[in-house]
Amino acid sequence: MEKTINLTLKVWRQNGPKEKGRFETYQVSNISTDSSFLEMMDILNEQLISENKEPIAFDHDCREGICGMCSLYINGRPHGPDEDITTCQLHMRKFKDGETVTIEPWRAAAFPIIKDLIVDRTAFDTIIAAGGYVSVNTGGIPDANAIPIAKVAADEAMDAASCIGCGACVAACKNSSAMLFVSAKVSQLALLPQGKVEAKRRAKAMVAKMDELGFGGCTNTGACEVECPKNISISNISRLNREFLKARFSD
Repeated sequence: MEKTINLTLKVWRQNGPKEKGRFETYQVSNISTDSSFLEMMDILNEQLISENKEPIAFDHDCREGICGMCSLYINGRPHGPDEDITTCQLHMRKFKDGETVTIEPWRAAAFPIIKDLIVDRTAFDTIIAAGGYVSVNTGGIPDANAIPIAKVAADEAMDAASCIGCGACVAACKNSSAMLFVSAKVSQLALLPQGKVEAKRRAKAMVAKMDELGFGGCTNTGACEVECPKNISISNISRLNREFLKARFSD
């Protein structure tokens, strides 16, 4: 027999980045514990529309834990009360019948609120545009085994490349630091031969852009790693620091 729960939802509503926001309280009933959190939000919006009220704006796309769009702060945690998941992978069985659930957007100056629960994460794209790519001519597509790469380095590069840029690391950090995101994007290239040609320029440019956009400094508390849905290791931050220092002292 399908289990259902009733919930009280405290949802952040805000008309725009310069408007004053507030929490609004809603009741939802008979929510299947097998449904996802975003499906529950869809049900709430259908309820609001039927009452001639404005639906809640929230971001989503793939609903498969790949795109990182579903950036919600739920009961004090990025992506909610589960481990190694994005919001779209969070299921209602993680909540109790009668529970009050608080839903907020990411809170960071570099991620201004567009509307309600949607934030503008263009800052991440701007950091990538500052150097998170390979622009030199590395030749044609070689055979897979043509360039010898140590398995450890290849594995670490792939792990870093799994970052989906959701911003949970920023939301979890009390300084709103983007160090885990930037370090992952630097590491995935710094570990491979193709990325070493521009390594010095990349590290300096991306860190400078991160600072310029208003992200805070690393707190060294590890909250970013704990809340990252893709288990990006803070060891990447150490690598970013080494790459940055090598670039600075080689000038």
